[in-house]
Amino acid sequence: MKRFFLLMMLIWRQQLKLYIIAAVAGAIIGIFVLAPSYDYISMREPGADPLSSIGYVFSQIKNMLMGKSAHDNFVLIIFYAEIGAMLGLLSLVLYKVMHKRLLHIDYLKMELDKDLPSIIRQGEGPYLEFKSSFRWDMVETRINRTLEGVVLKTLAGFLNSTIGGTLLIGVADNGEILGLEKDYQTLKKPGQDGFEQAVMTVISANLGADLCSFVHVLFHVIDNKDICRLIVSPSTRPVFLNQGNTPKLFVRTGGATRDLNIQEALDYINGRWKRKP
Repeated sequence: MKRFFLLMMLIWRQQLKLYIIAAVAGAIIGIFVLAPSYDYISMREPGADPLSSIGYVFSQIKNMLMGKSAHDNFVLIIFYAEIGAMLGLLSLVLYKVMHKRLLHIDYLKMELDKDLPSIIRQGEGPYLEFKSSFRWDMVETRINRTLEGVVLKTLAGFLNSTIGGTLLIGVADNGEILGLEKDYQTLKKPGQDGFEQAVMTVISANLGADLCSFVHVLFHVIDNKDICRLIVSPSTRPVFLNQGNTPKLFVRTGGATRDLNIQEALDYINGRWKRKP
């Protein structure tokens, strides 16, 4: 748990630093742009000096920097600083939301353009992995919930990557099409809808409900067998998966998924999310 709290503290510090920068930048804009602009508008009365708006703003900035500002009212300056800070924070939030959605859409379009049989023929790699089933143990011919953990481990690795990845369920390691029939039989609601609901429930319960929007579920039929295709977009935050009551950070290395030790995790988070908007 100590490792988990250290990682979370690093994340919070990075997020706090970003919001502080946005607030300070907004406050500066409020003092040096909004306040002079308001004064200029107030001056535009009959008989006012016909100085251009840009020229007036720059003259006011110069006066402020030289200590000759007409804004001797400290309360008024604080007011404009607060307005600017709020606008800065609002702009940051809107940018983060729009940026995330645009990246998400572009990634999905790129993935959907790929042909599934061609993907399978490529074999597993850093951004592609096959799983024979979701919870049905092919060897022991029974439900094995630990297999769900294996799927979650792969999803966490893709979520923590900079590109994301694709997980195909119902495909053997060698590319053989196995289908989802056995998995369907383990569900209260057999079929594609029940399978998607089960996958999303496991993701929500173990990785976080907010991450469900980063995992898109598609179904394909190959050789009359259903295949589940999970297109995973990069997460905007570090994703931890509990194993033995210990939160672990998983990443993709080559064609495998592994957990990082605490120093590796700190370095990875610092490099992966530090500069993210």
